[in-house]
Amino acid sequence: MPKCSYCKNNYEPPRGLTFVLPNGELLYFCSSKCRKNHKLGRKGEKLAWIKKKKVGGQEVVKKREENLVAE
Repeated sequence: MPKCSYCKNNYEPPRGLTFVLPNGELLYFCSSKCRKNHKLGRKGEKLAWIKKKKVGGQEVVKKREENLVAE
């Protein structure tokens, strides 16, 4: 499963977008929201819709929207 280069969320292969930079680097985006925010130069760790959590000593990044739906 690819991991989004912006929000670090895993997503299924038929979804998302793979972007190839001129230097050969690959960027994976799970949604157009992530792609557009990356293009604007925003930092993912500073946005409110991306939430960071520590689980077992490791930092896990999850979207806030997913947590609200689960509750």
